[in-house]
Amino acid sequence: MTDTLKHAPDLNQRPPRSCRVRLGGYVLLARIIDKGRAELAGTAGEFKYNNPIDRHWFNFTGITPEELKAELASGKGDGEILEWVQQNAPNKRQPWEIRQWNEYHNERGPDGDVETLEFFAEKVGEFSKTREDVITWFDFLDLDDHVTFGGKA
Repeated sequence: MTDTLKHAPDLNQRPPRSCRVRLGGYVLLARIIDKGRAELAGTAGEFKYNNPIDRHWFNFTGITPEELKAELASGKGDGEILEWVQQNAPNKRQPWEIRQWNEYHNERGPDGDVETLEFFAEKVGEFSKTREDVITWFDFLDLDDHVTFGGKA
């Protein structure tokens, strides 16, 4: 591992930060950064950088996954990455826009179509048949991370 990636997490040993962890007010960003660093370092395990949930953040800011990954490869810390995001995001967002966007994603569950609802129920059911509190995608990802790394549902 190069010195620029010495802070990359080993996602074979622990999950990336929760989607709910905020960096610069953004949900998802800290998790995306963890997955990007781990991918660069070859320690991403089963986690995928630029997956469908990550793409919501990339679309919101206008930053491309490739641009962010290049900044991560330079070895910048979280604060430096956030500063870069704020300076380089094509879609400049006001704090209230970020708050509303976060709120939407914190509460976003599976869409109303039958296939998505069935998929969600099946995936949650793989971890627990009794957890009725898992209703959003963020709830599911937190549960997945917890159980995958040894926790009980």
